[in-house]
Amino acid sequence: MSPLVAPSILAADFANLQKEVEMLNVSEADYIHVDIMDGVFVPNISFGIPVTEAIYRHAKKPLDVHLMIVNPDNYLESFRNAGADIISVHYEACTHLHRTLQAIRNLGAKTGVAINPHTPVEFLTDVIQDIDLVCMMSVNPGFGGQKFIENTYSKISRLKHLILAKGAKTKIEIDGGVTVKNASQLLSAGADVFVAGSFVFNSTDPLAMIRELKGITLV
Repeated sequence: MSPLVAPSILAADFANLQKEVEMLNVSEADYIHVDIMDGVFVPNISFGIPVTEAIYRHAKKPLDVHLMIVNPDNYLESFRNAGADIISVHYEACTHLHRTLQAIRNLGAKTGVAINPHTPVEFLTDVIQDIDLVCMMSVNPGFGGQKFIENTYSKISRLKHLILAKGAKTKIEIDGGVTVKNASQLLSAGADVFVAGSFVFNSTDPLAMIRELKGITLV
């Protein structure tokens, strides 16, 4: 089975954002990954609701919105209205995660939970059946182009075991340092979705790079 691919628009040319979104529309990408950073939860600031709305106006692919922000509950409805199809909140930022997931579901979006590299997957045991997608950070969140953290393979395997044991249908998304060199191993460990930013947008042929990621098979 082919992996799903979610290019991260954070790595796009923002002077030509419409053109970049239109490129993704004709690509083999499955989602457009939208990274929202507030400079508090992570040490970087990206963009917010107006830019998400602008992306949505031109997008023909579902928006996979990753909220790297504090107090995400305050913004769920706004991002849903801005076009988010999947809303991922960070486990580390949610005091009442189950309630947050219910709120996302009630808005009609798919539920996502992101976990930082140091967060054990076992912390999701009691809510895994309420999660459509786990966004597993394979770099420390905040900046693109970082080196992949090798412990991620083990975490994917443990999370896949948890999902199967609970009879859940949760997809595992890997965010950070994904390339064609490690994609097969990630797929073999149990990953379903690849987020790729600079690897796609900094390549000489982004369409071909997305196609190559889509063509990855098990090792």
